[in-house]
Formats: sequence, C-alpha cells, structure tokens
Amino acid sequence: MENEVIIIGGGLAGCEAAFQVVKRGLRVRLYEMRPEVMTPAHRSGQLAELVCSSSLKSNSPMTAHGLLKEEMRKLGSVILECAGRTAVPGGDALCVDREAFAGLVTGMVEGNPLIKLIREEVTLIPQDRPCIVATGPLTSPALSEYIKEITGARHLHFFDAIAPSVDAESIDYDKVFKQSRYDKGEAAYFNCSMTREQYEVFIDALISAKIAHLHLDEEKDARYFEGCLPVEVIAQRGRDTLAYGTMKPVGLTDPQTGHRPYAVVQLRQENAEGSVYGLVGFQTQLRPSEQDRVFRMIPGLEHAEFVRYGAVHRNTYIDSPNLLTPALHTKLDKGLFFAGQLVGVEGYMESAASGIIAGINAAKVALGAEPLALPRQTMIGALLDYVANCPVDDFQPMNSNFGILPEIEEKHKKKMRKELKVERAREAFGDFMV
Repeated sequence: MENEVIIIGGGLAGCEAAFQVVKRGLRVRLYEMRPEVMTPAHRSGQLAELVCSSSLKSNSPMTAHGLLKEEMRKLGSVILECAGRTAVPGGDALCVDREAFAGLVTGMVEGNPLIKLIREEVTLIPQDRPCIVATGPLTSPALSEYIKEITGARHLHFFDAIAPSVDAESIDYDKVFKQSRYDKGEAAYFNCSMTREQYEVFIDALISAKIAHLHLDEEKDARYFEGCLPVEVIAQRGRDTLAYGTMKPVGLTDPQTGHRPYAVVQLRQENAEGSVYGLVGFQTQLRPSEQDRVFRMIPGLEHAEFVRYGAVHRNTYIDSPNLLTPALHTKLDKGLFFAGQLVGVEGYMESAASGIIAGINAAKVALGAEPLALPRQTMIGALLDYVANCPVDDFQPMNSNFGILPEIEEKHKKKMRKELKVERAREAFGDFMV
C-alpha cells in the first residue's frame, strides 16, 4: 500500500519504529506473533515486554547509558516517555513496572489510528517496501531460516540469562536494609548483607549447584553475553569475582553493624505496588529446585517465595557487518531494514534506539528521501557504526559505552575524556538535523 511501512516485531525496536513512522504521516502494518506463538522467554502477548530485567540502566547524563537516553529523547522516543510514566524507584537507574510499561506501550499502539496491529506469525519477509524486521533475538525458527536464506549470511548466537524475582511479603525485613549506593537518588534497593564466612559458604553452594540444561548442541560450548553472565558462571571464574562485581558492597553501610558488609545482594522493586523484587545481577541457569536451595541462603531470603525463576535462553543475531549499513538498511536493498537486538545491539535502550533510526529511515524511503546515519561522535551513531563496520570475524553484540566513541586526540584523565566525549556528542547531535 502506498505511504505504508511494514514492521515485523512488536518489541521495543518495532514499537519505536512504528511511532517514528506515524509521526511523519505514514501508515504502519505492525506484525507481532505473540500471543498466538510464544517464545521461550516471554510471558504475555503485550508489546514491548521486558523479559530480562526491569532496569533501563543509568539516567545520569555523564554515563554512556545516560547519553544514549538523552539522544533518544531528542529524537522523540515514545518508549522513554512510557518508561517515565511507569517508573518505580531505582536510585540512579531508570526502572519501570514491567507490566504497566508493556500495557501502556500496547495501549498507545492499539489506540493509534495509523497503526494496524496484526497478531500473527510472519515466516517470509514481504516483498512490499519499506519493511523493517525487528523480531528480536528470539526470532521464530521459520523466519530466522528465511532471513538466512535470502541474505546468504550466517546467523550468530549467544546465550542470555534472566534473574529470579521474589514475593515482597516473603522477604525478612529485619535482616535487610534499604539504601542506594552512595545514597544516589532515593533509597531504592533492599540490601542483603553477607559476612566473609556467609559469602564463602554461599559461593561453595553456588559453584556446586546443578544447572538446567537446554539440550542444545551448542550449549556444550555456550557463549554468553559478557554483560549478562549467569551468576554461577561468574563465581566459577574466581571465588572473589562476585564480591568485586555483582555483590560488591561499595557505597553501602549496614545500619546493624555501622560498617560496610563484605558482600551484598541487592533487591530491586519490579512493580508499582512494590509486591515483587528482583535479585539484581543474579541471572542464572540453575535448576528451579537449586535456586530455592542456594538463593535462600542469602540473609533475608531464607523463606523467599519465587514468583519467577531465573532462566537461560538462546539469542540469535544476524551478521550485520556483511549485511547492513549504519542507516540499518541492507546493502543490497535500501527498502529493507533490520533493527533491535537482531542486528547485534545489546540492551533495552540500544534496541529501542535502533528502532528509532530504522523508523526514521523507512519513512524517508517511503517519502522518496535518502536514509541517513547519525555521526559517529554521537552514542547512537557510534553504536550503529559498530554494528555495520565491526571486523566480521570478531562481531559480537555491543551495548552503549564510551569505548565505541572515537577517541579524543589530546591526552586527558579518564574522567575528563568521558566529559569531553559527552560534550562532543552533544555538539555533533545538535548539528545533525533529522
């Protein structure tokens, strides 16, 4: 249909793309296979469902994730608008009520007269252009095989993990304390303190616990995304690895002792009612029975009731350096775009940001204009430049970080280099007109 864009996938990227297209007066046909066909990780048919965590990372303007959000807001991110309206306490991080967030996004899509939401699985990419494929890392096997067939390129994969969540009423509040690290923002986290002895016993149990196998051939040599490793894998790298990472106690003081704990497990509120809390950074592949046994060794969680167990799933992404340009269309077809985690960006906001750019560019193609790419000096531009131009033999998923931005030529201390990169990104973005 004339002046219409087809979008396959109703996740963060697909929804952002749809909103960008309709802003420009065009119609959208948005396909989402759930709830007719479910994935191993999703639990509902809501659009933009967050499956791994309720945190959208830091809001601080001097962090990479904060800079990414700043650029997204300037581009009119509807996902961030919905996140702000469904936010829950998260200290320095932007955290949301997952169900309320997905419900709000779904309602905005369903209520937009220019968006036609079609609940069915797409197994072949339509011939109509422009078309955006934003089916995520859990793309259905049939469509995944078709993409491989028409592109002639290999598919890559990694394993991703989900952290467990507990019923708030099952937490022993006499054994936990509420504080955010360095008291940044509101006191948003419950902290479960551990002494050195408690930590050592916990690590022994964690390392020896039995995992839930996925029964996939590639699981024998599983490759995990480094930013989302199962907690037991981290522990196997060294007994103190968690104490200096996920369970680090920096910026926290236990009021019962007046001192910093040896280690902590942080619990983050996951819904507006405060009835569910997630174990921060505790992604896991342990069997549910082992999660009951091991995680109830954490002080304050001795009687925890798990409303959701942690799990691992296989994520697929395409060989973007061989297929895509930084504008996210394929090198052989300017009307065919890919977006979201399927292209090799990692993280909720990174996925949504790629959807914004794909939506803008698909609309441009529909209106007879040329697609565009943001400058490499911006966080979004650097992220999509990595996706399109990373050395092919070493292509792995990437999230926003200062390391992907071009270096500052002059020598400066690390903190100053970050500040200069943020300032340069803002200038480059200001000079860029969409």
